[in-house]
Amino acid sequence: MIMIVGMGTLAAAFLLLTLFRTKKLWEDWFHVYHFLKVPEVKETTQQQQNHLYTQVSLYLHSLLSIEDCHSANLVTGKNQNDIVLSLAPNQTIQDHFLGATLFWSNLTHTPTPTFLLKIRKLDKPRILRPYLQHIHTVADQIHHQGNRHLRLFINNAHHFGRWRSLPFTHPSTFHTIAMEPDLKNRLKSDLQSFLRAKQYYHRLGRVWKRSFLLYGASGTGKSSFVAAMANFLSYDVYDIDLCKIPSDSDLKLLLLHTTPKSVVVIEDLDRFLADKTSRVSASGILNFMDGILTSCCAEERVMVFTMNTKEHVDPNLLRPGRIDVHIHFPLCDFSAFKTLASSYLGVKEHKLFPQVQEIFQNGASLSPAEIGELMIANRNSPSRAIKSVITALQTDGDGRGCGLIGRQTEDGDDELDEPNGVVCGEGLHTVKDLRKLYGFFRFRVTRRSSSSIASLPASPLR
Repeated sequence: MIMIVGMGTLAAAFLLLTLFRTKKLWEDWFHVYHFLKVPEVKETTQQQQNHLYTQVSLYLHSLLSIEDCHSANLVTGKNQNDIVLSLAPNQTIQDHFLGATLFWSNLTHTPTPTFLLKIRKLDKPRILRPYLQHIHTVADQIHHQGNRHLRLFINNAHHFGRWRSLPFTHPSTFHTIAMEPDLKNRLKSDLQSFLRAKQYYHRLGRVWKRSFLLYGASGTGKSSFVAAMANFLSYDVYDIDLCKIPSDSDLKLLLLHTTPKSVVVIEDLDRFLADKTSRVSASGILNFMDGILTSCCAEERVMVFTMNTKEHVDPNLLRPGRIDVHIHFPLCDFSAFKTLASSYLGVKEHKLFPQVQEIFQNGASLSPAEIGELMIANRNSPSRAIKSVITALQTDGDGRGCGLIGRQTEDGDDELDEPNGVVCGEGLHTVKDLRKLYGFFRFRVTRRSSSSIASLPASPLR
């Protein structure tokens, strides 16, 4: 009986394979698909470079589907420090454009390197020309990004509506930020989709822009994420300080003087809206988000607004159309801690990890910035760094900023030893000194927390 079932399964699999091959041959024989070649050099001269081949090569490097290939080549980009994926010989990947599926292959049996485009006969008249124009646009953007140096612009307090700039050299990338991997990949995909969506937005009659809300407690990585976005897109950053703007019209003037390919940022928007002395009104903020001027002057821009919490903000301010994507930045959990340990300490596994995980499961937490600072201060000893994080978590932050030290055991780990003291900054302190310092920190934290709560509108805390 088992053999009969097994043979039946094999027969069914063979039948399905035969049908698949028959369907493919039928499609090719009856010209369901058209095949277009893009050779590296023009066949008429065998010398002159085919510019379209270079454009297609750049374009294929940018496709998400190339990352899913089971076979691809790793090559250097224009910048020798950049590593990109290249289509392997005889490898085929898919692309999607205006509802059609297209296939690209890298041919090796031709006299010169050649890309082959496979496109459905019915789709070809409708999409071929706009698709080729789309390839040129994306390739030109990639080429432009590889040759430009990013700038950070800040609004000038003495010349309203004007910007001052300096080189943008923030090192944050999507690889270095501590974020849940699936969310990170979805955000990268969203940004890549935005880069290619100019014609789609225009066909809908919408301005080609994308708006993000980043909300979470201080130190959870919102600013680093903005920098990672800018580096990923190769966009300049315009950082707007609303406190320096005297009126709604000056805010509009600032937007007018931004340029395409830029990330426009307004930080701590919730605190600004709670400030009754502000000279920029809530109405001015609404018009900045999606007013008629924004429709005319926000083309090819990413708008980013950050908040500590959105609980006390008018929902009308955050509706779709004004904010497209909401991203919550939580306090650090164990998964984020492991990402930080890998980035800051080069440690993927450690014998203290189970203890850290248990503390997180019991509800303790710190911000990624606080944990990162502890790891930087103790970067020469991963064990000491992790123990300092454990201590800070166990004391609910009262021990933050202090890295525990101890004697080294034979296997190179640090063993906590109270008489050896605690390092805070660059000084060595005994336990007696630490207790005095501990009381001072608690006094400072209590006063700062009280003043911070007092500055917010009365509402239930979460």
